[in-house]
Amino acid sequence: MSSTSTVSTLSTASRRSFAHRAGTVLSVLLGLACLWFGINFSLFPEAAASGFGIPSWPDGQAAGYFGVKAARDLANGAVVLTLLALGRRRSLAWVMLLLAIVPFGDALAVLGHGGTYAAALGIHAATGVVVVLTAVLLFATSRASGRESGRVLDRSAL
Repeated sequence: MSSTSTVSTLSTASRRSFAHRAGTVLSVLLGLACLWFGINFSLFPEAAASGFGIPSWPDGQAAGYFGVKAARDLANGAVVLTLLALGRRRSLAWVMLLLAIVPFGDALAVLGHGGTYAAALGIHAATGVVVVLTAVLLFATSRASGRESGRVLDRSAL
């Protein structure tokens, strides 16, 4: 093997390893962030809401939406961290791609309810981009195994 192809192989392996680690780290951070937001909206809804980007927040009975946001965030974080812990990177990639709907939808909600472009784009749309990037990294560094691709497993492999 020539030294050029060895360097090329090492470089490819190094890039793949970096992408694998980056996908993992971003998944952990996004999962933990979702859990944090869920806990924060559960315990301190008014304080947590101020950072969301919509200027006037519901009060009275309408404040029940804080609980909805808390439950959504807790569930999203739990799903992300569970799939990662189970080693289901390809499944997690699909889930991340679908979860990107949430921050982009939040950005539209902020814009549609008097929020600033800075909050909509800087908080929510930017988060959506990071979620999509994480999905791309997970797809790029995962292989469709029998368990994750939907194919029936060969029982002799168990």
